[in-house]
Amino acid sequence: MTVLQTRPTLTPEVAAETSAHEPTPELAASAVGNGGRLLRFALANLTRRPERFVLSTLGIALAIMAVVVVRTLSIGFAGSSSASLSEVLHGAPLWVTPGQGISYNAQLSAMLPDGPAPQLTVPPGWTALHTVAGAWNSSAGELAIYGNARIADGTVILSRSTANKLSVSDGGPLKVGTTDLTVSVTGNSPIVMVPEQVATAVVGSKSWWTVMPPAALNGRLDLGKLLSAATGLPTSTDPANKPSGAGLIYDTAGGGGSVTFQQRFTALYAGKVTGSMLGMVSNVGLILGFIIAVTSFLASVQERRREFGIMASIGLADEVLYFFLVESAVVFVLAYLGGALLAGVAVLTLVPGVASVSAWAQAAGMAAAYLPAMAIVGALVPVHRLLQQRPVSLLADAT
Repeated sequence: MTVLQTRPTLTPEVAAETSAHEPTPELAASAVGNGGRLLRFALANLTRRPERFVLSTLGIALAIMAVVVVRTLSIGFAGSSSASLSEVLHGAPLWVTPGQGISYNAQLSAMLPDGPAPQLTVPPGWTALHTVAGAWNSSAGELAIYGNARIADGTVILSRSTANKLSVSDGGPLKVGTTDLTVSVTGNSPIVMVPEQVATAVVGSKSWWTVMPPAALNGRLDLGKLLSAATGLPTSTDPANKPSGAGLIYDTAGGGGSVTFQQRFTALYAGKVTGSMLGMVSNVGLILGFIIAVTSFLASVQERRREFGIMASIGLADEVLYFFLVESAVVFVLAYLGGALLAGVAVLTLVPGVASVSAWAQAAGMAAAYLPAMAIVGALVPVHRLLQQRPVSLLADAT
């Protein structure tokens, strides 16, 4: 015996609502397999309320922008401080800093001492280089200047970009303070390198020491302790420890472990950005963006209760989840792209000395990790909770 299956007859009211909101039969049949039709369906639903769509996307985009800006500055700050540390050490494993400490000047992209270096007498066979450092008020504005005995008398070393700022060329003259020097253009460091006495005349006695052990001691992990025993200065392998008293010996080769002194140093300075007021503002912005997303999706779900009830009553409950997931994905992807691009324009325009394209790309990639969680909680949870109700209840509540 053959059993005929017939589709239940809808009341005129439900039939009218179905004609207005129900997806076409071929779209319903291929809801899962046809991404193009799902996308067109999602765009059609989003354009029903263009104001809500634009405002929701803009709110999330601004939150993404805040996060990307802070992360870009953090990564750029870490990269430039790492390069500056390499400029300071020049391969030396020991760095003797003044008791007043060392600070990183992001505007000048240079490490600068906050006081004079302690008196230092190293053991026989050890070599110590005294470097005077500070900010020089040049004709092109403030520039970082280092002076030590490695720079030949009468010479100033500049990068090509710094030489262009000062409108000088290789082999030409440049007056630093009251001293006439000959320009040597080499490298890409933003720091002006001069003889020690010239730097002292310009910035005073603020300085540090870098110390090299004898060749026989190369590779040892207790160099800081050896120099500390000989000089009486404390030593540390942790850049988070601040100098006090007469000064501090940073042992950049000691400590062991898989994380180097330079990596800990750059992480420390990067953390200052994310832990600052700017970082807190970005976190608040991200929370507000999430609230905007959840509020928007809840309102959209509530408005479409009857539509979802009709779809659920004819066996398309799973398709509702797919439809809404695609809609939320469109909103989040557009918001992410807009926020990331706005952040890139902002940081590369306002702080080009700190931020870079690579730093922005890394920050944008890190911000993308927030999107799945925001989409799941903000979009799927509301509609999933809605579909836990019986279709009859959805249709009755929406009348």
